[in-house]
Amino acid sequence: MATPTAISLPELVPGWHWQFAAGWPYLTCELLRDWPHGFFTRHFLGLPPAKLTTYLNAIAEPYRVQQVHGHAVLTPSEIRTQQQSGKLTSEWPLADGLLTETVEQAVWVASADCTPVLIADRGTGRVAALHAGWRGTAQRIVPMAIARLLNSGSQLTDLAVALGPAIAGEVYQVSTTVAAEVGASIVPTERVTEPAAICAELQAQHHPPLLPDPKPGHLRLDVRRINTIQLKQLGLSHAQITQAPCCTYQQPDLFFSYRRTHEKQVQWSGISSN
Repeated sequence: MATPTAISLPELVPGWHWQFAAGWPYLTCELLRDWPHGFFTRHFLGLPPAKLTTYLNAIAEPYRVQQVHGHAVLTPSEIRTQQQSGKLTSEWPLADGLLTETVEQAVWVASADCTPVLIADRGTGRVAALHAGWRGTAQRIVPMAIARLLNSGSQLTDLAVALGPAIAGEVYQVSTTVAAEVGASIVPTERVTEPAAICAELQAQHHPPLLPDPKPGHLRLDVRRINTIQLKQLGLSHAQITQAPCCTYQQPDLFFSYRRTHEKQVQWSGISSN
């Protein structure tokens, strides 16, 4: 971790704040103010979740997974069971989301263009951290995590969801095939099945999640907007959802972006139950 230097930070929209740890900035939001949390910047490179947790809740136990761009969501108990089985092929279980089960557990995800999603439950105190790239979003990882919360006693009206820094739709070029695969997660596919038709329906929406692109066979995809629509289709209100006013691709001084550099460097996002 480098020595802190003067950083010019962009002004944030209401509800989002810059915080500092070890002299470096990270993001928090008002919606999750009752839970220790943070969307960390590139300046914390090299610090694992175990260290980052000490900046949020020094007595919380950190958990992470080996992310694979899927939709599996695990609890700490399930992580420990897999670790104790002796059958893991990597240091951590393969998954893209985590849900806490009790107090003082911190859950973490890494991202570098994909959307980090932090969820908190005002009723139970449980929290979740999810890695929602285009593949995970197409597989509806966020609704799947919420389904697990609801099945264990959460109420939809108690949930608060923050979508962290990610690549903005205005600069995220994808193929029409990818756009349609992600779009199928919010379009009734029993009525619309062809990729072109799915894309056309999405482009016709108010505040569309798909934007034109000059390259034939391509569009600009707003993954965070897709996730927001998925949440609203579940029944969450606008007041329960917030989005960081940051783009990993367009803010190289603050965030790593795989699309920009093709380097496997990430920033971490985490939240602790309390």
